[in-house]
Amino acid sequence: MTQAALYLRISLDQTGEHQAIARQREDGVALARARGWEIVATYEDNSISASDRRKDRPGYDAMCRDFAAGRFTALICYDLDRLTRQPRQLEDWIDAAEERGLQLVTTNGEADLGTDAGRLFARIKAAVGRAEVERKAARQARAARQRAEQGRPAKGIRPTGYTITGEIVPEEAKVIRRIFTEFLRGDTLKGIAAALTRDGVPTRRGGKWSSSSVSSVLRNARYAGRSIYRGQDVGPGQWPAIITEGEFAAVAGRLAAPERRTNKTDRARRHLGSGVYYCECGLHMRSSSGQGPGKNRYTCRDAHYYRTGAAIDEYVEAVVRARLAAPDLKTLLVKPADRTESDRLDAQMKELRLRAARFDSDYDAGTIDGYRYRSATDRVRQEMDGVARAQARLAAQDEGGILTAPDPVAAYNAAPLAVRQRIIGWLARVTVLRAQQGRRGFDPDSVRIEWND
Repeated sequence: MTQAALYLRISLDQTGEHQAIARQREDGVALARARGWEIVATYEDNSISASDRRKDRPGYDAMCRDFAAGRFTALICYDLDRLTRQPRQLEDWIDAAEERGLQLVTTNGEADLGTDAGRLFARIKAAVGRAEVERKAARQARAARQRAEQGRPAKGIRPTGYTITGEIVPEEAKVIRRIFTEFLRGDTLKGIAAALTRDGVPTRRGGKWSSSSVSSVLRNARYAGRSIYRGQDVGPGQWPAIITEGEFAAVAGRLAAPERRTNKTDRARRHLGSGVYYCECGLHMRSSSGQGPGKNRYTCRDAHYYRTGAAIDEYVEAVVRARLAAPDLKTLLVKPADRTESDRLDAQMKELRLRAARFDSDYDAGTIDGYRYRSATDRVRQEMDGVARAQARLAAQDEGGILTAPDPVAAYNAAPLAVRQRIIGWLARVTVLRAQQGRRGFDPDSVRIEWND
């Protein structure tokens, strides 16, 4: 008796009741009985497409392995497009029919790979099916682009902070604002994720925050009210922004900073002077674990000398706190950006985006040629970059809000390590000198603090 396998698949089971799968099973069993075949295995893929070769189909993959192992010599499916929509996969089954005698039949009677006419029909059907898939994908892509250009929310999974139709979800929007605020204040991706997890704030899916999920939020221009298609800004969105374009530009500038590109894992520094203090040679110092718990030491990349870190950190912070408490601290500050300047830059950015959109329309309509289009858009992009840099400078002007806080010392004490490091670097250049031989205890003269102008 011929040993047969039954393959069942449906792309989308909207009811979850497996009714279409059940009908395919009934028809397959009836065909096997009519031919006198024994069904030795049934393979099922429910709500899984056969169009994308990159998508796993557990039932299909198991069936291929079992056929290679010789478990069955006949295969029944409802229709060829239930088996595959990929011509390349179909050719594998045709080869199996010709070389190994596989009998592949469909319950709708349309295909039998045992005949040349059946193989011709199968190839034509697979080619037509593939063309339909590609046409559908092209229509969907064009519709998605049009939707983005019109500023409408994208279909599919909603972003954290918004409903699927673009309304703000207040509690989630608070989390988004917190992420942007803390990053601009100087916190690391890892530090922000850890703080959210510590405070019991889940992601939209109920999981824990990570550096990558925080980074995804910070890189999403939709939160600034921009419509994005395949990574490109295509215009303003028809939904309320959670942050300003200036804040987003400032975040983008910090994410692209050279010092971040060299620190690919975004490791949060654990010691105050790491990357902040200088060696006598002019290189930055970094932390190096000494013998015993808490025995942090500082040295430069070339390890000219080592200094115990705890006493140095305590001294530097005491001096910095005294400077923050000084009555003339405000004279160090750049004049805070007023609202008028921020509004002016926002308006300038919007006007540049409108100009870019007009160039796109003129090019699509054939009013300007490719050379003029590239020249015009390049100029606009350069101007947009300049405005974005100005917005970034305004947004990042106060180091984490500490320098303009009512009590700068208290704000400094409450700030995370990364922010305190930025404050020290902004206020002064700290050089850790070589310790004098034979001297016991910490020598304040071995740390040179030069205030920045």
